[in-house]
Amino acid sequence: MTISLWCILAALLAPYILSVLARSGVTKADYVQNPRAFNETLTGWHRRAHLAQLNAFETFPGFAAAVLVAHITQVPQLQIDIVALAFILFRILHASFYITDKPNLRSLSWQMGMLCIVSLFILAAIPQQA
Repeated sequence: MTISLWCILAALLAPYILSVLARSGVTKADYVQNPRAFNETLTGWHRRAHLAQLNAFETFPGFAAAVLVAHITQVPQLQIDIVALAFILFRILHASFYITDKPNLRSLSWQMGMLCIVSLFILAAIPQQA
């Protein structure tokens, strides 16, 4: 399995890790009965972790599709791996900046992650030499 495919797994797991962070320090009984309503009561960094979780869910499909399209169109593996790793780095930064309430850096890291997704599609559109 390639590095970029492992990055898909990392991106898939990221929202769940952020969910655990958002609910840290809370007993399961507090949220298990109605988790959506409970999430609306979160405040401070817990709420920001929850919002980062939602954003991680939103970016996952585009990233996974971009990596797979790049694989299918035979973009050189090193290029795919570098862009996929950069995406994961920017998503880690995004979550960190979200949780620590740094909106300008959060937005910049989100934009850079989206640029990685678009880059994979552009690389896939460029004819590859056999």
